[in-house]
Amino acid sequence: MAQQLQGKVALVTGGSRGIGAAIAKRLAADGAHVAFSYAKSLEQAQAVVADIERHGVQALAVQADQGDTAQVTALVKRVHQHFGRLDILINSAGVFVTGHVADPDADIAAFDRQQAVNVGGVVTAVRAAVGLMSDGGRIISVGTTGADHVPFPGAADYVATKAAVAAYSRGWARDLGPRNITVNVIQPGAINTEMNPETADHAPFLAGQTALGRYGQPQDIAAAVSFLAGPEASYITGATLNVDGGQSA
Repeated sequence: MAQQLQGKVALVTGGSRGIGAAIAKRLAADGAHVAFSYAKSLEQAQAVVADIERHGVQALAVQADQGDTAQVTALVKRVHQHFGRLDILINSAGVFVTGHVADPDADIAAFDRQQAVNVGGVVTAVRAAVGLMSDGGRIISVGTTGADHVPFPGAADYVATKAAVAAYSRGWARDLGPRNITVNVIQPGAINTEMNPETADHAPFLAGQTALGRYGQPQDIAAAVSFLAGPEASYITGATLNVDGGQSA
């Protein structure tokens, strides 16, 4: 099968585990050289590097705090310097913090950190990338279906960060359209990750909300990213794609 991204360079934030790792590996299978950021575990990052390199492409893992604007900007610049180009930016890094708005003991610092990573980190990465990105590039952010339909009490702070990125992405699509850079959002539903395993006590409830009656896998999100990053999606921009097994149907 032809490698639709051969010769391209992709940066995946939060690419050492879960959905981010699945995306990094899929883009490598599609022929792209892949850089990714990771927060803490060098061992996990090295394992993903090995998986990427098995596809005969180059890999680069960079430790970076996605909530620190200086580190995010340095990350993007390092990737461009290392590979000499940047074609694809995938904003996958994120944190998940919940809490009721009326809770007097809510961890406000954690909410602020979530805002810094989920919104600030994405905005900074895009701003740093667009000056370096090739015309015809791709920017794809991973959101949540909760941005359109809040699933349970206490989720407001989290889903608001993802709704903000979706709104930014629609605006960026207008800004970057003249350069044929597309900007889109993929909104996962219940996906089997360390953060939300399909074996959790609440999993049957979430699975029951889907039309398919089951969780999705990180590879399902990676497949959607692969399509939007490829040449056949060149006329799709400013769009939000739900990959949720029919949960939002």
